[in-house]
Amino acid sequence: MSERDMTMQGHLRPFKDYQARTFLWEVSDDGRVALLRLNRPERKNPLTFESYAELRDLFRDLAYASDVRTIVIAGAGGNFSSGGDVFEIIEPLTRMAMPELLAFTRMTGDLVKAMRKCPQQIVAAVDGICAGAGAILAMASDLRVATPEAKTAFLFTRVGLAGADMGACGMLPRIIGQGRAAELLYTGRSMTSAEGHAWGFYNALHESGALEAEATKLARSIADGPWFAHGMTKTMLNQEWAMGIDEMIDAEAQAQAICMATQDFRRAFEAFAEKRRPEFEGN
Repeated sequence: MSERDMTMQGHLRPFKDYQARTFLWEVSDDGRVALLRLNRPERKNPLTFESYAELRDLFRDLAYASDVRTIVIAGAGGNFSSGGDVFEIIEPLTRMAMPELLAFTRMTGDLVKAMRKCPQQIVAAVDGICAGAGAILAMASDLRVATPEAKTAFLFTRVGLAGADMGACGMLPRIIGQGRAAELLYTGRSMTSAEGHAWGFYNALHESGALEAEATKLARSIADGPWFAHGMTKTMLNQEWAMGIDEMIDAEAQAQAICMATQDFRRAFEAFAEKRRPEFEGN
């Protein structure tokens, strides 16, 4: 057995050549930035049972990626995603018994869990329609940019369902506030891009022609930074929702001490001392 195989490095693998079945997957030449494109433009990029499952499995597996550091999620044809496909998901759901329904809702929830737990930072690039499960994909991302034409709707109530879907009742209020989240989840109305930007859902707005380039630029700036430390930040942003102030401070003390033990921390100091830009390697 090689020395590499005796460490966790032996369990890591590249995802640059991942062969997606239900969406498009492109990775930069250096492997650090991936573009995941929902690609059913004729239907505004709806999700199916198969794409839910593949997305869930991919984000779970990315915890073992040796190359990808950030991911941009976008849609084809001027729209992000219209949510669950009406004929391929919603209609079959009306004929299912409770055990099957619960298996489905747990699977969709597992996609959000996988997105939040993967160490990579996810940037959603939202144009046009961003509705239902599409809005959840944007919500579950770490950062979101949009065009002025973006219309984001958590429209579960429009089909007789609760706004409590895939973590929306817990996550959306933490992003835009309780009152605003309640309005969107009760009414199902579209949040304009201007509202989304003012409320903090969108980090920036860009014209359609520049959206993906700007999203990729943002993803690249993160990917070229201290990747291990960024992963720690993501972990703590998730965990500290359920902590009191003393727990938060103690948890962050441990997290930061771990980061201080990395070679990236030393590399940053040496680069500062030598007045040059540090090159982070994620260890």
